[in-house]
Amino acid sequence: MEKERILIANRGEIAIRVMNACRELRHEYVVVHTIEDKESMHVRQALDEAGPQAVYRISNYKDPNEIFSVADHSGATAIHPGYGFFSENFRFARRAEARNRSITFIGPRWEVIRDLGSKIHTKRIAKELGIPVIPGSDSPIYNEIEAEALAEELFVRQKEQGIKHPSVLVKASAGGGGMGIEEVDHLDAFRQVYRRIQNYAKRQFGDEGVLIEQCLTDYHHLEVQLLCSRHEEVVHFGTRNCTIQSTGRQKRVEVAPGFDPTVFRYGFDAEKVLNSIVEYSVRLAEHVKYDNVGTWEWIVTRDGQPYLLEVNTRIQVENEISAAISRIKDDPRPVNLIREQIRSAFGEKLGFSQDDISFQGTSIELRIVAEDVNRGFSPWCGIITRFEFPDDEWVRVYTQVPMDRSYEIPTEYDPNLALVIIWGEDTIQAQKRAKDYVNRIAIEGHDSKGNPIVTNLEYLYEKLDDILKFEPK
Repeated sequence: MEKERILIANRGEIAIRVMNACRELRHEYVVVHTIEDKESMHVRQALDEAGPQAVYRISNYKDPNEIFSVADHSGATAIHPGYGFFSENFRFARRAEARNRSITFIGPRWEVIRDLGSKIHTKRIAKELGIPVIPGSDSPIYNEIEAEALAEELFVRQKEQGIKHPSVLVKASAGGGGMGIEEVDHLDAFRQVYRRIQNYAKRQFGDEGVLIEQCLTDYHHLEVQLLCSRHEEVVHFGTRNCTIQSTGRQKRVEVAPGFDPTVFRYGFDAEKVLNSIVEYSVRLAEHVKYDNVGTWEWIVTRDGQPYLLEVNTRIQVENEISAAISRIKDDPRPVNLIREQIRSAFGEKLGFSQDDISFQGTSIELRIVAEDVNRGFSPWCGIITRFEFPDDEWVRVYTQVPMDRSYEIPTEYDPNLALVIIWGEDTIQAQKRAKDYVNRIAIEGHDSKGNPIVTNLEYLYEKLDDILKFEPK
């Protein structure tokens, strides 16, 4: 592979992980940062490794003109969008390709991002392929009367199924990441919620299309991690469970693999369900000729019925736990999915098949956030004065927070502090290691009034008892 220069159009821990992958592949890289992130570790690491010529200050991570200007000035040959920001923006990916000085977008083709970025379009394709989807609309709804009629139909259907507390979800069809979604548990409240989501969708996404779905409340949120190449190669790196989330549907604890029938009892054949969602995900990827890293998100109900939720056409925060349990051929090291993503974007063949991939143990990811879980997961703002993590061989920590100086949490972004990825030979060992590790983390700080820092560490510790199992009815 020729040496490339990759502009990392993101911040924090994902920027650090992309930098590490570039170094492993011997590619040069360039990073960007806003004034609020000047003390971030992704900036400091870039300065140490690549020098000041590899660091550019910008005013906004979401300004495409600034990003392309830095790309041209630095001579970047590719852009890695990380997650969020431009990672699922097909217009940005298309612009990178169509410019006079074309730049490789490290992700799927823009046409794939466009098509699978639409929940409606994805649902239609899935239905055509015999893949189960959540009951509800399969095209954007712009008419309030039509939307209410469908909602009423879904309420009646749930009552016929014996569901005690039926409800529907009203979702921005162009949304994602848990944003632009509200639950309605009574038809009388539907119109008000519909109008609110429609206005939100128009303001945030420029498209007021709304999706109406049956609300499933007793389920686990599973994901399938795929890697594909531009040579129509498709492999998977198993499943993961992302059920433990904040009230805003933001993930907090994730586990790979998605179920563990050797430890927990399920009311269905867990291995059969896991195999089925993998098979369905591969079927859809092959149909659309997917050509990079991607995540297929699923809901699995208590009785073992899977439903495709959506496709994320990007690297995800939690890709590392899938990587941690995966091995390729005889390499004892965990897979580096970001490295493989970059290789795929530059047109390389994978160099391995599904038969070359094996799985070992269980991995858990903890998202450490400065937030008050007792107040609706509200963000905490202030200064961190101590930030220490034990250094064990079975753990990886990714953070933008410096560990050798005070750090003021930028109020402009989510107060995510660190990702902790823990591996164990089995689920029980991973669970025990995670609980022990949380107890040994030291985070201190204060707000402007001198009150001590508030984090979700205690919440994470308690939730580790709930991983991979359905709560009793």
